[in-house]
Amino acid sequence: MTDKPLLILIAGPYRSGTGGDPHAMAANLARLEAAAWPVFAAGHLPVIGEWISLPVLRSAGAGPTDPLADRVLYPAADRLLAHCDAVLRLPGDSAGADQDVATARRRGLPVYHDVADIPRRALQETA
Repeated sequence: MTDKPLLILIAGPYRSGTGGDPHAMAANLARLEAAAWPVFAAGHLPVIGEWISLPVLRSAGAGPTDPLADRVLYPAADRLLAHCDAVLRLPGDSAGADQDVATARRRGLPVYHDVADIPRRALQETA
């Protein structure tokens, strides 16, 4: 148990294995987002790198298959990890998620592979 809510990066496949198919990328993002509720229910704050990088790309007039994407997706996750307390690595091949795990380990952050392994927060009752 922990008394502090953790900021937990959910990492897994987004573009990997999609061949640039927007429906496949949307399905991958939905899988990442499906892990958000269990992390939140454990008392923590989930975050997904694409929640940051996709609006950045859109504001630059680009998308996830644009050449600019590699200059935004990976750096955004790296910058985000500077603020995170842990990583939840979901299954599936993903160079970006593997890079997130390596960065987290270099920074001494815990890496979880199952939501059940994330310590639950000791929730305080509020009036």
